[in-house]
Amino acid sequence: MRATRITVAAFAAALLLTACDDGGGDGGSGSGASKAAGGGCTLDAVGVRVDASPAPAAGDSGNVTVTITNRGSQCTLNGYPGVDLAAGSTSAKVPVDKASKAAKLTLAKEATASFTISYVRGEAGGTKSLAVKTGRFSLLGATADHSFAWSYGEVALKGDAGTPYASVTAFTQAGD
Repeated sequence: MRATRITVAAFAAALLLTACDDGGGDGGSGSGASKAAGGGCTLDAVGVRVDASPAPAAGDSGNVTVTITNRGSQCTLNGYPGVDLAAGSTSAKVPVDKASKAAKLTLAKEATASFTISYVRGEAGGTKSLAVKTGRFSLLGATADHSFAWSYGEVALKGDAGTPYASVTAFTQAGD
């Protein structure tokens, strides 16, 4: 009886290890498919919530916090999300917050992580403002992105390059 239990336990362990192997590939298919346990988090396996503390007037600062909840098997987040602000056919990449330090986060099922987009509100209709209608973000290494409505006012622009007065933090663990 004892030999049978050990054999069954060894077989179960072998199956578990095999199920975690991603075959050595990058796991990316371009479709946003979920990766094996412990791989990079993908947008099709997370829930997204966007909360804002919008800038009340031109020249004021505001924050938009994006929280993702892992709905699939354990996955990892590393680095910074890619964030773009879009106004019609014009899009501007949001630079990373240099004071924010990226760390590799492992998210168990139902665990959450967040990042924050800080911005300076621009003057409505101003030449140094981007009339943002949509925010978009992607996870490191992913080809898919997630869009959300931007109703937090125009974003001020720096200089003539069209760079937004905005920044994005690295992912941080959220929740309990």
